[in-house]
Amino acid sequence: MSAGPAPAAGRLPAMRGRHQLSEMVAAHVREAIMIGALRAPGYLRTEHLAAELGISATPVREALMILHSEGAVRWEPRRGFRVLPLTERDVGDLFEVQAHIAGELAARAATALESAEIERLERVQARLEAAARDRDADLVDRLNHEIHRTINRSSGSSRMTTLLALTVHYVPLGFFGRIEGWAEASAHDHSAVFDALRARDAEAARAAMAGHIRHIGRLLIDHLRAEGVLADAP
Repeated sequence: MSAGPAPAAGRLPAMRGRHQLSEMVAAHVREAIMIGALRAPGYLRTEHLAAELGISATPVREALMILHSEGAVRWEPRRGFRVLPLTERDVGDLFEVQAHIAGELAARAATALESAEIERLERVQARLEAAARDRDADLVDRLNHEIHRTINRSSGSSRMTTLLALTVHYVPLGFFGRIEGWAEASAHDHSAVFDALRARDAEAARAAMAGHIRHIGRLLIDHLRAEGVLADAP
């Protein structure tokens, strides 16, 4: 039984190095599982996936072993890689970890960001809100990324920022534009974050950012539940 093709059509762009290509394939399949394009209990055929992506089987096999170690798929001898069920708890746990880390980074940024930088981010936020009103999900995504990246980097906590980036690998970032309420949440939730940053209130910044991340997670869970992607918890 095949789980079906991954969502992104066409071939992967040329990459430098097999390891880098394997990571890209893993990200491709990881997102496909998260959004339900690949579902349990289907099997992933290495040769079929390699043909779809226009690459050799070796980096695909390496990518699937990465996903096996993460618990997204399971290797079954003589049968291949089976997609494992995705539950509401899986998605909720992912966003809970992100909320904790992002909240701490925002708390540190509250006392580190220069006033001029906060003012610049508020101008970016104004553009984001306008894009949300225009339903321009791609622009909302880019501006949202700029805001979060600036806050995270200004915290002066490079190791923690790296840990956050690792958890974000599991989130289908390019998919959020399809989720009802996402653009509006990015426009609305940031106001509390900016209030805290202007006040230099670390605790308020932590709470506002963590609340925002949890809100986004709930929106994704609601969408995946409505699409029948989520399995019942064991």
